[in-house]
Amino acid sequence: MTSENIAAISTALAPSGVAVIRISGDNPLSVAEKMFTPLGKTPVKKFTPNVMYAGEVDAGDFCDFGMCVYFKAPKSFTGEDTIEFHIHGGTAITRGVLQKVLSSGARLATNGEFTKRAFINGKLSLSSAEGLIDMINSEAVSGVRAGYNLYREKLTKEIEIEQDKITEALAEIDADMDFPEEDLEEMSTDRVRKLLTSVVEKLDKLIASYKTGRILKSGVKVAIVGKPNTGKSSTLNAILNYDKAIVSDIAGTTRDIVEGATDINGVRFNFSDTAGIRESDDAIERMGVNLSKRVLEESDIILFIIDASKIDSLDEEIFELIKDKNYVTVINKIDKSDYKDDRADVYISATNSTNIENLKSILYERAVGTVDTNGEYLVEERHFEALKCAREKIDFSLKSLGTVPLELVSIDLKDGWDALGEISGKTASEEIINTIFSKFCVGK
Repeated sequence: MTSENIAAISTALAPSGVAVIRISGDNPLSVAEKMFTPLGKTPVKKFTPNVMYAGEVDAGDFCDFGMCVYFKAPKSFTGEDTIEFHIHGGTAITRGVLQKVLSSGARLATNGEFTKRAFINGKLSLSSAEGLIDMINSEAVSGVRAGYNLYREKLTKEIEIEQDKITEALAEIDADMDFPEEDLEEMSTDRVRKLLTSVVEKLDKLIASYKTGRILKSGVKVAIVGKPNTGKSSTLNAILNYDKAIVSDIAGTTRDIVEGATDINGVRFNFSDTAGIRESDDAIERMGVNLSKRVLEESDIILFIIDASKIDSLDEEIFELIKDKNYVTVINKIDKSDYKDDRADVYISATNSTNIENLKSILYERAVGTVDTNGEYLVEERHFEALKCAREKIDFSLKSLGTVPLELVSIDLKDGWDALGEISGKTASEEIINTIFSKFCVGK
């Protein structure tokens, strides 16, 4: 398969020590031969693969001293011949060298095109590519770990094992159909049932891991709620350790959702400081209260803030909204009152940052608990939906055994196999593939 040379800056376009420009395709060597001269030599005519050459990079209007390396197909990231220029990371230098590359026999790569070519050339699966972008975009250690497990093809390998079981079940059905005179159906049904039961059990395990995986990848959604002027915004500022939200003694100051995030034990926590929940004649404040209630519905855990200096009882309206959810009751303003309540999980002074670290520990315990953040979990919604579809098809086939002819069972089994194939990319549509790679930056 022929492919034109593509090129892009693979590092951030900002002043830095080193910038990398990557060229991949049928003949990136032709570009390197025009632009690169090894130290003390005439332009190189034969690059040795995997050798880093030091020398001069000719950008036309200027030259830079840098390095050049050649990766020969198929032993490269893309599976194609690849050249990399490692140059000084000045913005003008980087742009100038790229422009010379583009005028010397390459076109600018589109978003994710290098990784897409790696997928097309069998260097990685579609799920592995998703793990790579998860690693790049992650803002917490747990997200990097989850993305790395996906990138290293662990999920793809597990899916392929289950697909092999389905293939074996289909082979049993085909054998029965091809040799009806042998009266194999009862024996085939037993073997198929064992295979499919095993597949369903594995898919159930993967599906059950999605909630944890989503948290490790995207972070914990935390809603901060309470009556007006209980110190919700002050609590957010104390947790983040900087002034994110406006703090005022005037009740109802927070009208919109104020968001902030921080890392707790390697897991990202995404906080939403909501408007104080109360009845109000102010139309704008009522809109804020309604938005707060919606945020509550979408949160993984809730911080219920109570003002220790003014409390008489828990706000029943708020309690009704959160009583069936995962929440932490926080008594704030202990610098102004020594109020105690057996329903409290932690006592804090947001103003003085008293017990904020203890609050963070409780949040982590309630949201993540004893979960092994190095473990393997389902992290992509696309994979979650594909697994649910596959599970439904295979479970239907399993329940149909012994009640319908085996050849009819095979139809749902093939649909289940195809649904699993969407994860690795074997049966994914072009639209899905293009959508995934569009999330990448140009140089990856």
